Amino acid sequence: MKGQIVVTASQPVTDTQWQAILKRDRNADGRFIYGVITTGIFCRPSCPARRPNVENVRIFPDGTAALQAGFRPCRRCNPLSVAGSPVTATVTALCRHIEHSHSLPTLEELATQCGWSRYHLQRQFKAITGLTPREYALAVRRRRLCGNLQRHSSILRAMEDAGMESSSQLYTQGKQMLGMLPGQYRSRGAGITIRFAMAECSLGSLLVAETAQGICAISLGDEPEPLLLEFQARFAGADLLPPDPAFDDKVARVIALMEDPHRNLSLPLDIRGTVFQQRVWQALQQIPPGTTLSYQELAEKIGQPAAARAVASACAANTLAVAIPCHRIVRRDGSLSGYRWGVERKRALLEREHEESECEKKQRR
Repeated sequence: MKGQIVVTASQPVTDTQWQAILKRDRNADGRFIYGVITTGIFCRPSCPARRPNVENVRIFPDGTAALQAGFRPCRRCNPLSVAGSPVTATVTALCRHIEHSHSLPTLEELATQCGWSRYHLQRQFKAITGLTPREYALAVRRRRLCGNLQRHSSILRAMEDAGMESSSQLYTQGKQMLGMLPGQYRSRGAGITIRFAMAECSLGSLLVAETAQGICAISLGDEPEPLLLEFQARFAGADLLPPDPAFDDKVARVIALMEDPHRNLSLPLDIRGTVFQQRVWQALQQIPPGTTLSYQELAEKIGQPAAARAVASACAANTLAVAIPCHRIVRRDGSLSGYRWGVERKRALLEREHEESECEKKQRR
């Protein structure tokens, strides 16, 4: 299984969220965080700072998700603050220092900056942000690179502004960060060949797609057209190919997985997500069929008990239905929470897994 890194999924601002930002509505604080792509800063809805242009606003569920996308916390509204905690203030200052550093700062440099030991710095930074200082610095570089590739006609200029020192670094780190070559990212997948197919299963319409690295999309919906439109927008510049007999066999295996989630898909996956998202998705794949965990339990499983909300965001960003079984995550009380492909599908998948597990138990008796 190959993992690739791209920018954390964010959402454009809705009319309701934009009105909350315009009004600096304190009642919206805690419901979402907004990042401004031109400044690299994220804020609370009530932030008193100058309002950004709406086209530059991106919405995140919380500060951790914004940090994972390489944004830094606002100095005025301090969206990471916890009752004026001096530790949080120090971590916020470190984020700002990393953001302003052209190269990747070392732990020693950051420790000198704040006066902490390297061990204490690493532990406190990760406890508050859900990332190590290096992971945050790479997220900052990733955000810069993505923005620069959209703004600059020269890829080398985009590389230099992102803090990369050589073209070889750009094409090794850049491909890992973006999930494709920088030029392909700028042209929305141009030069990438993706084979895809639409099908039907008992859970509704199904879209399956693969790159040379493996299955890159498994989507479910009520109708095929919205699935197709979303997929085409996501890979607008890619060379999209119809299925061939070999791919038809893979689609059949995906359909079989939908009907029986106990099956092993046994296909390579082209996983595209941040370092944190990949950790969450790998942990999801270790949950046995018929078993559920809460967001908090999954956060503890990956060693970050304070990151339950960020875990929920990673589950929501998963684009490989059932192959990465985010349907096995429920609320703390066991009730079903949101699911990218619909709560009723989540319920159906869990019921199938539970029934199969019960049958297996009876057979062993």
